Amino acid sequence: MDKQPAILVTGPYLANPARQLAEDAGYAIFHTPPYPTTEVLVAHIQRHDPVGIVSRMGQFGAEAMAAGKSLKVVSKHGAGVDNIDVDAATRQGVQVIRAAGGNAISVAEHAVALIFAVVKRLLPLDTGMRAGRWEKAEFLGRELSGMRLGLVGAGAIAAAVAKIVKGVGLEISVYDPYASVEAIEALGARRADRIEDLLGQSDIVSLHCPLTKDNAHLLNAETIALMPANSYIVNTSRGGLIDEKALLAALESGHIAGAGLDTFEQEPPEGISPLANSERVILTPHVAGVTEEGGTRVGVLAVGGIIDFLAGKALPKARLANELPESIFS
Repeated sequence: MDKQPAILVTGPYLANPARQLAEDAGYAIFHTPPYPTTEVLVAHIQRHDPVGIVSRMGQFGAEAMAAGKSLKVVSKHGAGVDNIDVDAATRQGVQVIRAAGGNAISVAEHAVALIFAVVKRLLPLDTGMRAGRWEKAEFLGRELSGMRLGLVGAGAIAAAVAKIVKGVGLEISVYDPYASVEAIEALGARRADRIEDLLGQSDIVSLHCPLTKDNAHLLNAETIALMPANSYIVNTSRGGLIDEKALLAALESGHIAGAGLDTFEQEPPEGISPLANSERVILTPHVAGVTEEGGTRVGVLAVGGIIDFLAGKALPKARLANELPESIFS
């Protein structure tokens, strides 16, 4: 009996419908431990010789890419491919694809939950109650209704955020140089032509864009200073979009009233993040899209993309993270 071609998942979990999809198509599924080092990832690639890899946790660099003798496609379990060396994949003749949009609702719900939590100061109030403090006399909260929400990015997640908050009374602006005025207006939002304009007119900034070489530390000491006093920052996108030292300084000075962060410059962080010292911050471990529903949709998209690509089916250009010189099937 011929050996089944392998699909390797970087991480211990894959939704059952995605696993079943792979098995029905004749593929065997294997897993690495969570956040595998390069050495561990290379060892698993050499052991299982996968034709496809579902990239969930950890970095996927040139050394791991080169170890894949039969590797044809790397499928991101999500939208952002900043953890994958796409240039190395292109040199190796490996197609990189995205599973964008599958967890948009889950991430949007988490972003909105962080907005409510930081603005309403739920975490420090809960901490005070648990410590036996009744802080009503000195507390003064804020209404979300009438506040200005600035979304960086106009993709599926930002659209879902706009839909959720529509009834809250937030005024929404969007900065996305790749989106048309019509697309942004369809979200019920105003277009900001420059990131500086968005930051200067937003009481809450929520990040919903990929991390690229051009926008690393998009929020830094200089750009954070453009935001109004007592404003808020929420990030469910990529940690590298924010200079965490600059954010912590702005929180400590009081210029930024609060932050809700699901992603970080280093994941997982080494030890306890310095941001944890601020009661103005809510931290979650990059789990915004980790729901049963979102995980199933993304898993099926990721695995289905591998199956379709290896079957020679054309994938939508929006799902392709790189362009190979010529088809691996030619």
